[in-house]
Amino acid sequence: MKTKKNIARDFPIVCVGGSAGGLDAYIRLLSNLPDDMGVAIVIVNHLRTVATYLHEILPRFTRMPVELITEKLDIQPNRVFIIPEKHDLHVQDGEFRLKPISKPRGWPNVITVFLQSMAENWDGKLIAVIVSGFDGDGSEALQDIKEVGGTTIAQKLDTAKEPDMPETAIESGFIDFILSPEDIAKQIIKIAQASE
Repeated sequence: MKTKKNIARDFPIVCVGGSAGGLDAYIRLLSNLPDDMGVAIVIVNHLRTVATYLHEILPRFTRMPVELITEKLDIQPNRVFIIPEKHDLHVQDGEFRLKPISKPRGWPNVITVFLQSMAENWDGKLIAVIVSGFDGDGSEALQDIKEVGGTTIAQKLDTAKEPDMPETAIESGFIDFILSPEDIAKQIIKIAQASE
């Protein structure tokens, strides 16, 4: 018989990493996703010190519950999880783990840290999505996602308010799809259906 922890690791996780201009992409993505496709959405907004309000804004655009991640929170499907500011995010035993941000100065690398942790510790299917933002956070971990059989998606540059982050991801050579937020949603639905 499967334990709760094992069951909790059978479904896909979608990590959506972004920063400047990311809100527009998150809204367009969530507005086009059904609330019952059996996937956990984790939004890793690369903020170092500014408080996040995404858990207050995004419930207007999805029927999935949206919650700010707390230590040892169970990862569940059909939910949207938001990284809190000033933290690195990890996955362990089907739960989220929070650690103090490891790069307090310069551009944060919270997306890279989370993607690497998912590649090492998550048994279910992985989808890494890089959307609008400055710098190149996330791109260093795309190879790790590919090596464990995950799917990588970058926002189409002409649909991103700040194309630096998706452009760096594309330049890494480890991106499977380059799509608008609306088409990213369609691709996630396809992957979720294939996982059933």
